[in-house]
Amino acid sequence: MEGVGLVTRRERDLAVAHWLLAASGDQERARAEWREHGVALLAAGGIFAAIRIPGDLVRVTVKTDDDQAVDDFLHRALEGGPVFRDRISDMYYALVPGSTAWRWNARAWPGLECLGRDCYLGVPVPEPGRRRGRAYWCVPMNSPGELCDPRVVWAMVQRGQTGAT
Repeated sequence: MEGVGLVTRRERDLAVAHWLLAASGDQERARAEWREHGVALLAAGGIFAAIRIPGDLVRVTVKTDDDQAVDDFLHRALEGGPVFRDRISDMYYALVPGSTAWRWNARAWPGLECLGRDCYLGVPVPEPGRRRGRAYWCVPMNSPGELCDPRVVWAMVQRGQTGAT
């Protein structure tokens, strides 16, 4: 009989980090950026794309300025899909499949931008609960390749734009 193995949060974070590093042209540089700055410049459009959502729109949707309440809402609304926030630009980034950018129609998704090929993101180190520095994970990536469904992101944003919750 085989034993049941449990995967710790730390092990999942390491797996996520290795997966994210596939979006870097220089993995050692990206690791050093995470260590020194808490964010690493990673290329979008391959293994993931990102839907950029203005912070004001997120807070209108949630009807609060409380960061923890916003994070909890995003976790529920986006079904646990990964989201990080850049505090300086006040933008939220929902990670979605890379193919999302190929079929993106900006007129159909007003107020949002999908970052794909030829875009680079300052992605925070995958350490849930780390809130210091420029960017942090509001909803950490639970496992490698587990991304947001772009239709769910859009549904959440539509609720905010119409004022419904």
